[in-house]
Amino acid sequence: MQTEAGGVAGSLPGEVLPRKILRSELLLVLALSLGASAVSSLISFTGALTRPGGLKDQAANLNSSYAPGRPWLDLAWQLFGVATALVPVALVAHLLIRERAGVGAIGFDLRRPWSDLGRGTLVAAGIGSAGLAFYLVARATGFNLTVVPESLPDVWWKYPVLILSAVQNSVVEEVIVVGYLLRRLDQLGWSPMAALAASSVLRGTYHLYQGIGGFIGNMVMGVVFVLLYRRWGRVGPLVAAHALLDIVAFVGYGLLAGRVDWLPTP
Repeated sequence: MQTEAGGVAGSLPGEVLPRKILRSELLLVLALSLGASAVSSLISFTGALTRPGGLKDQAANLNSSYAPGRPWLDLAWQLFGVATALVPVALVAHLLIRERAGVGAIGFDLRRPWSDLGRGTLVAAGIGSAGLAFYLVARATGFNLTVVPESLPDVWWKYPVLILSAVQNSVVEEVIVVGYLLRRLDQLGWSPMAALAASSVLRGTYHLYQGIGGFIGNMVMGVVFVLLYRRWGRVGPLVAAHALLDIVAFVGYGLLAGRVDWLPTP
């Protein structure tokens, strides 16, 4: 709830969080999560551009082994990585509870599971086919690295971990870069168009490690997701859509890489 002073109601009756606090809070959350990923991705992309050879001759590995040849240690590291990546989401939940709103304020709850899943499935079907075509064209024209969704060893936990990684990605990105970010920018007085631009450019930037195609494709996806969030008022369908997209990409690559001619591999 925005106040006349430009803040929002805090955790105690009568307490007000001024805009300065909201800005600091937002910057800290981003610095601990996707803002840091954006800077890291920019540095990675700069390195790829200045490395000999074209972008399509280089690879961006998404899910790789942390301890090759030691499957149980590798599994421990994989689970540790998934769990720690979700900490910023827990922080956002805490901040929203302090605001006396909770994650339900951004539609990250189980009030409409089947509706969220149904909408998410439709969104994933539309974006997935277009996204794959765009990636293949971007790589063929030299604007993208070869994306390797997974390079895990063939052990029993490979596909469960890939599914967990996909769900973790979707929760972190949609809760923070859509639900939380748009809520805070609205409270700070940003216009809807400015907030849309900030969210979609941020999404594109932390995917820049994949190349220019990754930046453009994910920025367009960000625009679509923000518009859908504004319409539905829930991140639930977006989390479902993103999770389905990543599950198909990760598991599909593991099953098809080296077995079909159209799927690029390093």
